[in-house]
Amino acid sequence: MARKFIEKIITANDLLQGDVIYFTKDNVWSRNHKDAIIAYTTEQANELLERAEQQQDKIVGAYLADVFLDEAQIASPLHFREKFRSNGPSNYFHGKQAQV
Repeated sequence: MARKFIEKIITANDLLQGDVIYFTKDNVWSRNHKDAIIAYTTEQANELLERAEQQQDKIVGAYLADVFLDEAQIASPLHFREKFRSNGPSNYFHGKQAQV
């Protein structure tokens, strides 16, 4: 049985500033993951990623990230890594950093 497709957004890092950014329906980048265009099929996800990767003068490391859609179809990061990235950089010591 085929696996159910998990909706996706495109994320990358801003080439000059390093910030986490998200690809929007207007083919531009936003720092807010809620602005990201959602891919509902594998074909759409691949097409969006291809469009995003054409902006190598603005971004680095574009990839597809799984999202969860609430009742209002608003996307939230599905995996811990993406939740962490969407909150911005951490500038406090935690984990091994706190032991130094």
